[in-house]
Amino acid sequence: MDEIRITAEPKDNSTCRFVVDRPVYDGGSVFFGSRERASGSNLAEKLFAIEGVGSVLIQDNLVTVTAASGGNWMPLAKQVGATIRTVLASGEMAVSDAVLSSIPDAETIKKKVQGILDHEINPAVAAHGGWVELIDVKKNEVFIRMGGGCVGCGMADVTLKQGVEKSIRQAIPEVGAILDTTDHASGRNPYYSPAK
Repeated sequence: MDEIRITAEPKDNSTCRFVVDRPVYDGGSVFFGSRERASGSNLAEKLFAIEGVGSVLIQDNLVTVTAASGGNWMPLAKQVGATIRTVLASGEMAVSDAVLSSIPDAETIKKKVQGILDHEINPAVAAHGGWVELIDVKKNEVFIRMGGGCVGCGMADVTLKQGVEKSIRQAIPEVGAILDTTDHASGRNPYYSPAK
């Protein structure tokens, strides 16, 4: 097997995405929000064994790891990269069949996500003139778009990560990637400026 190349891309203080030069879980995504959920899934189990790992998202050739608390990513990144290489080199499945069989069908996920948007998320973001729209669910991946005051808002990423994703994952832990299809570069928002 060729050398497995991995690039670490820190997204913020607590989240780092590892881009692997080959599929880790081809054609899908699975989120592991706890050590218990990872049980039986070789890669996620081994990543949770690293002190400080809070959650793991495996999506095609990406592995996104969120630390339980923010801190220096370098020591953790090296351990995560080595763990990914070891599991891939072993030829073992990264995600167990048991986890895959526990994922509800797309229509069930779609109904639950729409309910969360209607009853929790949109009433909260409406105070800032925004809304969040469900575009589609493919397998267990959720595609959303933010509108109104959310477009171009400097706080949109915070709203997505700490509000939308958190609410969806609490209600439907089997959801994989949650993808924002909004073109934030095209919007203007009077409430917040980007924090960059």
